[in-house]
Formats: sequence, structure tokens, C-alpha cells
Amino acid sequence: MPATTPTLRIGPYEVDPPVVLAPMAGITNVAFRRLCRQYGAGLYVCEMITARALVERDATTMHMIAFDPDEHPRSMQLYGVDPATMGLAVKMIVEENLADHIDMNFGCPVPKVTRKGGGAALPYKRRLFGNIVRAAVANAGDIPVTVKFRIGIDDEHITYLDAGRIAQEEGAKAVALHARTASQRYSGEADWERIAALKQHVQHIPVLGNGDIFCAQDALDMVAKTGCDGVVVGRGCLGRPWLFGELQAAFRGEPMPVGPRLGEVAQVLRQHAVLLLEHLGPNKGLRDLRKHMAWYLKGFPVGSQLRSSFGLVSTLDELDDLLAQLDHEAPFPDGAEGPRGRQGSAAKVVLPENWLADPDDPAVPLGAELMHSGG
Repeated sequence: MPATTPTLRIGPYEVDPPVVLAPMAGITNVAFRRLCRQYGAGLYVCEMITARALVERDATTMHMIAFDPDEHPRSMQLYGVDPATMGLAVKMIVEENLADHIDMNFGCPVPKVTRKGGGAALPYKRRLFGNIVRAAVANAGDIPVTVKFRIGIDDEHITYLDAGRIAQEEGAKAVALHARTASQRYSGEADWERIAALKQHVQHIPVLGNGDIFCAQDALDMVAKTGCDGVVVGRGCLGRPWLFGELQAAFRGEPMPVGPRLGEVAQVLRQHAVLLLEHLGPNKGLRDLRKHMAWYLKGFPVGSQLRSSFGLVSTLDELDDLLAQLDHEAPFPDGAEGPRGRQGSAAKVVLPENWLADPDDPAVPLGAELMHSGG
């Protein structure tokens, strides 16, 4: 085992290897999590759930919180801006045994979220942030609550050290830092030095690092350079659920699995299709798979016309026909490594009017609890 491998405990749960699947909207449903869990252990977090939608028992939201019978601990990420609603949502989770771990999202940079004061905008309001974390912890009982956030709104409004300190004081069992500002969104490079700074600042609970882990070596490097207690993997596993097997091998000092040939990727892709059909039904299942196609096929020798056809697939028979046309002996390409998923460019963060005037204002932002998603 590498000398730098940390031991990660979140409440009563040991996470070995110290790897967490980041909740990603429209991605980390029960189908994708099952696929990933086949390759390695870790903590696998479901899609972000809006606290208000959970309390109101929105039908779509109730379907999103599905877990496999053997999935343990069941990890749910909650988004909320109102301490009262957050408290009710956590109370409901406990009383109805809906999850074993709750992660709180304060990292979403999407404009429709930040313009209402939610997501990555909210930690700037230190008292409101603390009130929300306190409400969750107070209602969680034995269920551990963790908190994820970004460096800050932008380079002029840095919040992560305060957020880490407050989360620890209010009883969070771990914190995770996506080492970008909200204004960066997913562009540029993650600033791992901020993870190291947070680890020095928050010394009584685990600190997890998130940002730019696209291969197993990236995870080892992050731990070595920052001293963090674990890693959170998001875009790096898109179209590559086997990354969790590579991460497990790396952290345990075991031989690294060989990257799959295109034929093996085709088998994984088909299994993903079947799992999505089970979860979403025949109408939505294959449509949902379309966004994954480019990620699975990244770097492989697949013609543009065939790639386009994968992006339009609507039935399992169509998918089988397309998979049969691939060169199943094609080796895993070097071009499949590196960034994937959304990147975009930096942009000014849209905030509510006068949001920056008073960081100690505990008022709940008006109209922020819309039933939206992002992460």
C-alpha cells in the first residue's frame, strides 16, 4: 500500500479506499452507481436532491433516491437554502430510513442557482451557512452529515476556510473542497494548494479533495501534495466506471488493471443501457444513455457517422447493431485519459441584488428553493 494512503472515516463508516463518487446531476443515479461499484469499493453518492422537493414528496425526487439493496452506506446529497426546510428533510430521511449518510451541496456554480443565493454563493453568508448545517446535524441523529463547497465566489470573495471552520463547529463529520471558485465553474485547473490549506485549517474532521482527478495517479498525487484524507471523483469517471477499480488498486498498492479494449467497453455500455432501462423505463432509459456515448468512445477509432448514430440511439436493438460495428480488438487509447465532461469558460457569478453587502446576514434568500439540480 502506498505510504501516503490515508484512512478515511465518515462517522461510523470506514471508506476504503478513500474514494468518493461526486454526485452529478443526471449522472449518478442508481444505474451508474451500480456500474461503478462493480469495480471497486468507496462511497458512492446519489444525484443531488432538493430538500424542499423531498419534503413535498415530489414524485421525480422520490424516484431519484433509489438505492440498490446491497448499497451501503446509502449516500444522499441534499441541496437547501432554508434551515427549517433542511431540518425537515433530514428528519424525514431519518424517520423513514431513506439514507445512511447525508452530504450537503454548497458547490453548485450554475447561474439559476447562484442568482437565488444558493449553491456556491451561499457560504458567503456565514451565519446562514452555519444555520443550515446546524439544522441538518441537529436532525440527523446517528447519520453523519458532510459538507461540500468551493474555494469561493471568485478571487475577491474567498469563503472556503470560513466554510470549513463553520462546518466543523456545527458538527459536520467531513468537508470536501472542489478546488475552484464558482466563477471558474469547471474551467482551468483546480488549485490543490487550497485543499492543503483547508487541511491545515480544519484539523478535527476529514478533508476531502475534489478537482482534476482523471486517472488513479492524479488521486495519489493529490493526497501526497495536499495531505487530504480522501478524494472526490467527478468528471474523471464519465464513460469510465472502471476508474474506481484503478483507484482501488492504486491506493492498495496492487497491480493496475489494464485499460479495457473497445469490445469490453461495448459490454459495459450495454450493461449501462440495461440498468438505465430498469431504472427509467423504455422511453427514458436509452435517451438518458445518449449523453454518455462520447465519453465511452473517447479516443477510440470510431468513425464520425457511427459516433453520430450512437448519439441518436433509442432502442436496445439499435444499440446492439451499433456495438457490433465497433472494432472490438481496438486497445484502450492514450487519448482516453485527461479531462472529460463539461469544462466551459470562467464567467461572472450571477448573485442576488446586494448579496455581497453583509456576509453575516442570516436571512433566507427569497425564492431560492426551486426544484432544480446541479453540482
